[in-house]
Amino acid sequence: MQSLDPGASGRTCSKGSSLNLNPSNAAKELQIVSVCVSLGEYPTIRYYKPRVPTHDASVLCSHLAKFVQQELDLYAQYHQDFPPPAPRPPGVLFIVDRTMDLFSPLVHEFTYQAMALDLLPVQDGDKITYVTKVNEGRQNEEAKEMEIGESDKIWVANRHMHMKDLLGKLVADFNKFRAENPQFADSDGTTNSVNTIKDMLAGLPQYQEGKEAFSLHLDMAERCMKVFNEHKLLDVGSVEQCLATGLDEDYKKPKNMTDQLVRLLDDPSVESQERLRLITLYLLYRGGLFGGDIRKLLAHADLPPQNGETLYNLDILGVRTQKPLKDNTPSPPSLFAPRPPQQPMGDEAAFTRFEPALKMMLEEQIRNTLDQQVFPFTKPHLVDGMMQDNVSQASLRSASKPTWARTRPSANEPRQRIIVFVAGGATYAEARACYEVSQSMAKDVFLATSHMLTPSLFLRQVTDLSADKRKLDIPAERPKPRAPDHLFEREPQPQPQSKPMREAGPAPGPVPMQNTMNAPRPSPAPPTAGLAAMTINSNGAHSNGRLSPGLGTASNPASGKLTKEKDKDKEKKKKKHLFR
Repeated sequence: MQSLDPGASGRTCSKGSSLNLNPSNAAKELQIVSVCVSLGEYPTIRYYKPRVPTHDASVLCSHLAKFVQQELDLYAQYHQDFPPPAPRPPGVLFIVDRTMDLFSPLVHEFTYQAMALDLLPVQDGDKITYVTKVNEGRQNEEAKEMEIGESDKIWVANRHMHMKDLLGKLVADFNKFRAENPQFADSDGTTNSVNTIKDMLAGLPQYQEGKEAFSLHLDMAERCMKVFNEHKLLDVGSVEQCLATGLDEDYKKPKNMTDQLVRLLDDPSVESQERLRLITLYLLYRGGLFGGDIRKLLAHADLPPQNGETLYNLDILGVRTQKPLKDNTPSPPSLFAPRPPQQPMGDEAAFTRFEPALKMMLEEQIRNTLDQQVFPFTKPHLVDGMMQDNVSQASLRSASKPTWARTRPSANEPRQRIIVFVAGGATYAEARACYEVSQSMAKDVFLATSHMLTPSLFLRQVTDLSADKRKLDIPAERPKPRAPDHLFEREPQPQPQSKPMREAGPAPGPVPMQNTMNAPRPSPAPPTAGLAAMTINSNGAHSNGRLSPGLGTASNPASGKLTKEKDKDKEKKKKKHLFR
C-alpha cells in the first residue's frame, strides 16, 4: 500500500497502486519527488508530448518533468546515500496528462470497482462509503453506512473482476463459507440465488462482520445489474466500444454508427448523462462535428443548451469540436493502434475491446518499442549510453541462454519499478490496467494522480473549464489562512488623569531648591487687580484731550509735585503778560 492521501484507502492498491496527490498541500513536482524518494528510486523520466499540439496546456508534461528532474538532481546532490543500492533495474517515471486519453473517462467499464463507483450512489470523499440495508426483511432492519477499503477482503479480491463473473464468484464463495459452517446448510446443500443468500445471511448473528461484508457486496452487485438492465447499458456499451476503438466486434470499420447513436439518444430508457457521454464519444470519434449537427444531436437527446458548453470546452483539451463545411481534414490518428486479440474472445469482446492508452504505453515501454518522439526523455544523452550498455550485456547473455528462457524474468529476479503520474485525474480502468501489466509482465507499476475520476466528475470538470475560477473554489486559489483579527489588535493605552485646580490660599512656605531647568514655566497671571483699580478724575474733565494723571494703579507723589510746579509757572507767565 502506497498512498499520499490517508483517506484514499478504497482508491489505492499495492502492485499497480493509485497514489493520490492532493494539490492543495504542496507543489505537484515535490509530491512526485517524495514518491520516488520513499520508494528509493532515482528514475529515468519520460513525459508525454503530443504529436500535433493544438492547445496551450500541451507543454504541461514537459514543464512538470523538467521540474521533477531538477528537484531529484538537487536531492541526490545533498544526499550522497540516494539512491540506496538495490539489485533491481533502474526505475522509470512517466509524466502524462488527461489529454493523452479522453476516451477512458467516458467509456463504461464493466468491472466491479469501476461499475459500482459509476452507477451507484457511493460517497467518494476521504473514504468510500455506501449505505446498505442490514437484516433486510426482519424487525431489526436498519440502513447502515459501510466503508469500502483495503480492509474489506471481498472488495480487494474482486474489485477488478468483470461483473458477469462476479455474481457467480460471490455465490461460490458463500457456498464455501456454508461448507465450512455446516450448521447453516439446508436440505438442498447448494445455493444459487442471490436473494436466498441474503435471507440466509440475516440468520447469522454470531458472524456479524462476515455477514455484513457479504450482504454489502451482494447488494451492490445486485443493484449494479439492475441499473445495467434498466438503462440498456448492454446496447450503450456496444456502441461505446465501436466509437472508442474505431472497430466493430470483428475488428473492422464500424458501419451505421450515426443511426445507432440516434436510436439510443431517442430511447427514454437511456439516462441523460449516458446520452451526453455518447455524444461526446461520437464527437471524439469523428474528429469534430458541424455546428448544426451538434445542435441536432442535443435536440435528439433532449439535453439543455448548457450541455453544448461541455462539448465546446473540449477544445481547451486539444479536441477539434466544431469543423467548417467542406472540411476534408482527416481525423487525427490514435496514439496507439488497437491490436486484435491473439486468441478468440468470448462474449466479453463486445465490452472489453477498448484498452486505456496507459496500458499500451506500459506494454510498449516494457518491450522497448515506445516512440521516443511522443514520449521523450528528460536526459536523452544519458539514456542512449544506458541502452547501448543493456544491448551489449544482452548480446553476451544470449550466447549461453536460449530465447525462450528470456521472455519473462525469473521469480527470484528483482522486479523493475514503473511509476506513472497522470495530471488531471486517472480512471479506474487505468488502475485496473496497472494491475494487469504488473501481473502479466512481472513489473511493479505504481499509478500516481491528483484524484480518481468517474464519468460524472469528468464531465462536470470539463463544463467548469469555461467558468469563472473564482466560483470554483479551487483549493490552490483559496486565500491563505490567517489568524483572527482580534489577535493583531493592540490593547488601548490608559488615558492620563486630569489633576483638579488648586484653590487660592496663603502663600506656601519656602520650597527647597529643585532642578527646574527643564520644568515648564507657568504662564503669567492676568492683571485683574490693576484693571479693577483704574478710575477717572472726580470732575470727569480731560486735560489737553488726555486722561488725567489720576488714572493709574496708584497715586505717585513725584508726579503730583511736577504737576503743581507746572501750574505755578503758568500763573507767573499770566501775571507777566498783564503788566505789559
